[in-house]
Amino acid sequence: MAELITMPKMSDTMTEGVIVRWTVKVGDTVKSGDIIAEVETDKATMDMEVYSKGTILHIMVQEGEAAAIDAPVAIVGAAGEDFQALLAGGSAPKTASTTPEANATPVAETSSTNTSAPVATPTTTSDDSRLKASPLARKIAEDKGIDLKVVAGSGENGRIVKRDLENIQTPAASASNAAVTSTAVMGEESYTEVPVSQMRKTIAARLGESKFTAPHFYLTIEINMDNAVKAREQMNAISSVKISMNDIVVKAAASALRKHPNINSSWLGTKIRYNNHIHIGVAMAVEDGLLVPVVRFADHKSLSQISSEVKAYGAKAKEKKLQPQDWAGNTFTISNLGMFGIDEFTAIINPPDACILAVGTVKDSVGVVNGEIKPVKTMKVTLSCDHRVVDGTMGAAFLQTLKDYLEEPVKLLV
Repeated sequence: MAELITMPKMSDTMTEGVIVRWTVKVGDTVKSGDIIAEVETDKATMDMEVYSKGTILHIMVQEGEAAAIDAPVAIVGAAGEDFQALLAGGSAPKTASTTPEANATPVAETSSTNTSAPVATPTTTSDDSRLKASPLARKIAEDKGIDLKVVAGSGENGRIVKRDLENIQTPAASASNAAVTSTAVMGEESYTEVPVSQMRKTIAARLGESKFTAPHFYLTIEINMDNAVKAREQMNAISSVKISMNDIVVKAAASALRKHPNINSSWLGTKIRYNNHIHIGVAMAVEDGLLVPVVRFADHKSLSQISSEVKAYGAKAKEKKLQPQDWAGNTFTISNLGMFGIDEFTAIINPPDACILAVGTVKDSVGVVNGEIKPVKTMKVTLSCDHRVVDGTMGAAFLQTLKDYLEEPVKLLV
């Protein structure tokens, strides 16, 4: 019997997935455990497996379109089996487009940098009833005077759909546009709209909830980084792994959290959780947004171990190969924009953490050292705190300890 293949839930926060690429086509034979598609979730692009044996009879969600959790995306069964009854009984998948035309003939939309629209010749009186075109496409073609025989269809089996006609101009319209262009001296207004990625949807939902639910307050401190810069140079002279300033900040924050467990906490509504373990999330920018892989038990790891782990996470993040276990379980988060020359900034708390540390650049400055004015290297960090859990004095004490570790980094080695 033919069966529906449905969109699986691939992460705890996933509500829908986008089919990035089908690795099978209609007519292919599959067995349980075969990879049939790549799916973009809110965190990464992951493989989708099939758990039935048979032939792919029908694909319901095209590449570039989205389907809600448990929505049907394809049909598998015996070769040649009639699946129409199953189609009629199944619920329509949720797609990235909301227009009836797009739902009727799902297809991945593409964009072009060519701003000139194709021009269609006037409709002829020849019979085009055999052309594969949707009723709506035929109506648009009739209204615009477009000959469907010169239009390339992007729908299933070359079917002409609404989107194929949207950018087509008639000769009269082209002449009119040309006249306007010849007299215009200013630039033309234009814009590009792209569908919101699954990752960006989740970022918007989670951080929006955090910002407007958790009462944020911010504490900023300036740190003398002379000793940290020298220590890093000395460590990299003998270390097999290049240690970054961010690695030192991660280690210092983990050590400071051990002394201030009230910062390493979470608001749970009716109770506060104080975590005995220290799992530090390290915010990483990727093409579609932001990922926060987690360095587990960071206070027990050496600087070289932290550096190797963060580098491995960075490579996986760029390739969208991070797995759910890589970004789960953070108890504190660090966001560093120092490499972009940002002096200081405030970050939105990453749930379920009570705090997030925003790290600025290490820059040349002037300071007073032992009563003398000298050139120094300084760095500003800002701690965003959830006031439901952390008070100002708690946050200030944590920052003083962090400052102490970074100004005397030899303490991190003890």
